[in-house]
Amino acid sequence: MKKLLAITMAAMLVIGLFAGCAGSGSSDNGYTANNTEFVIGVSGPLTGAAAIYGTAVANAAQMAVEEINAAGGFNGVMFKLVAMDDKHDATLVAGNYSAMLEQGMQLSLGTVTTGPGMEFKNLSKEDNVFFLTPSASGDKIPEFDNAYQMCFADGNQGAVAADFVNQNLSGQTIGAFYKSDEDYSKGIFEQFKKNLDPSVKVIETSFTEAGATDFSTQIDTLKDCTFIFMPTYYQPASIFMDQAKSILAADAVYYGCDGFDGIDSQEGFDLTTIPQEVTMLSHFNSKATEGKAKEFIDKYVEKFGADTLNQFGASAYDCVYALVGAMQAAVDAGKKIDVTISASDLCEILKEQFSGGYTVTDAVTGAEIKWEASGFVNKTAIQYIIKEAN
Repeated sequence: MKKLLAITMAAMLVIGLFAGCAGSGSSDNGYTANNTEFVIGVSGPLTGAAAIYGTAVANAAQMAVEEINAAGGFNGVMFKLVAMDDKHDATLVAGNYSAMLEQGMQLSLGTVTTGPGMEFKNLSKEDNVFFLTPSASGDKIPEFDNAYQMCFADGNQGAVAADFVNQNLSGQTIGAFYKSDEDYSKGIFEQFKKNLDPSVKVIETSFTEAGATDFSTQIDTLKDCTFIFMPTYYQPASIFMDQAKSILAADAVYYGCDGFDGIDSQEGFDLTTIPQEVTMLSHFNSKATEGKAKEFIDKYVEKFGADTLNQFGASAYDCVYALVGAMQAAVDAGKKIDVTISASDLCEILKEQFSGGYTVTDAVTGAEIKWEASGFVNKTAIQYIIKEAN
């Protein structure tokens, strides 16, 4: 398991320990009446197997908050990030959500991962709390009008991956490895197959056991494939690669989605020993040498080191700036936003902005980012080569 960097922001990053009943049916409950700062909430895995994702989100969001505050905040009012640990466990979300409301949450980054996000979306709908998630990619996350995504939805990832295969591997046979009982993995794969050209034959194999460590059967099924689509998280993917490195052809290609992010810095796994190419669909190049992405990388690495640098953090950084930008656009259009505004009232303002063609330009994860009224994001995807073939 990856050894995480300590999050050294005790005075800045608030991790609540409250419990209670979420989903009161209204966020006009007096929680924000005493606010002296605008409060942004987020729930994510700060510990546990998926902690590299939650740590990146908390770090990068906090960095954005600090930058905005240093520049004067929002009309002189500062922001505060409340980040809480859900361990990638949906059963912890209700307690986290209630605690964030008690601490004055007015808008949110939702959750870091999809499973907890399915719980969060229902609670936030009841209270009319606006959220823009950096990385909860499930197609049903933005089901309600208060929810938006900065990341590509699973269905969009599957469709874009299929387009890549259609353009580059038409008429060929490819392999696929996925987790058949997981919404993230199964959802991407289903959309991938739906959008795949009929000329492409897919040899597919899957697994269901959480924490599975033996993929010999799956590897045997795919041993003759030179292109393997892997819509899985990096932990099972790395185990597969390590066990298959001398079985699959050295010039084979592993192609993943955003779940691959972090595979090159996972403790106990040396990516350089894998002879095959490892690549992924992404909206962030962690090796960028210019532009906004490069600026973000330099600042993040200086502050937190490179171990947790990934697209989840980059996306969270963009989320904070997008939310604050939408608030400013609303004020410029004549809306009133003060520090004690209720989450519900602010949600109505932000819904109007995001559903009305709100656009962010020159961001870390896209030169131009737009949102559909459905909550899905539109921006350019890139093929990011994590490791070239030996």
